[in-house]
Amino acid sequence: MQTLAEIRALLEGAGLSPRKALGQNFLIDKNLVGKLIDACVPAAGSVVLEVGPGTGTLTGELLARGLRVVACELDRGLAELLRQTLGTGEHAGRFALVEGDCLPDGRHVHPEAVAAVERALADAGAERFMLIANLPYAAATPLMLSLLIHHPRCVSLGVTIQKEVAGRLLAQPGTKEYGLLGIVAQAMAEVELVANLPPECFWPRPDVTSAMVLLKRRERPLTTDPAGLAGLCQRLFSQRRKQLGSILGRGLMEGSGIDPILRPEALSVEQLIALAAYVGRTSTSTPDAD
Repeated sequence: MQTLAEIRALLEGAGLSPRKALGQNFLIDKNLVGKLIDACVPAAGSVVLEVGPGTGTLTGELLARGLRVVACELDRGLAELLRQTLGTGEHAGRFALVEGDCLPDGRHVHPEAVAAVERALADAGAERFMLIANLPYAAATPLMLSLLIHHPRCVSLGVTIQKEVAGRLLAQPGTKEYGLLGIVAQAMAEVELVANLPPECFWPRPDVTSAMVLLKRRERPLTTDPAGLAGLCQRLFSQRRKQLGSILGRGLMEGSGIDPILRPEALSVEQLIALAAYVGRTSTSTPDAD
């Protein structure tokens, strides 16, 4: 596992330096790297998607444990470094690199990464994969939502993210952190805080505290329409201080069984799932105006 001195040497040898604009803060605590992997309980041969591999600290440990890794790296210089250090040698057959933005359109996982994961699954004779990553902060929320909503074969997400985002994943009704991300995550997965990480666990030190979180997909998700739930939450929580009747219309709310004077943050995950289903049925059954 790479030490800070080794990370510095790799970057210097390639003529690179951390790019703050891309959120490049490298995790340098080897115990925490191991803790993130252990939280996902991967078996040898499991397929892992990693986003933002950097110099390959986490990647190397994943490969050393016998896992198959599909890594997506935006930084061209780091991508070339990874090809040189991990693209050859004993682990090369279990390592695939996709160079580019993990979310080219801001909402959906890079199609080349999806295809690489599918190939890795076929090679491994496996059905499901997991995300294990120290996520670039800017990509964390949309990436997790995309995997939870659009990729049911992603069985777990073990991630290092901003502590603030972790708070939203775990948020309960009635709190200011409660919103779209936490509601969709809790509907689709069991969410667990693994560890809090102070800035000194990274190089360079970020300006924020981080956290490791595990999202383990439920065998039976609470909703069969996560996209519909996300759409409703987007609509409601963009106007979270308004009453439900003001946002959706009192006429629509009358048949929902939910008090229209409540604000979105007052509803439980289960209530929001029921409301999303009701709104979906009502919209479908309402004829278009001439």
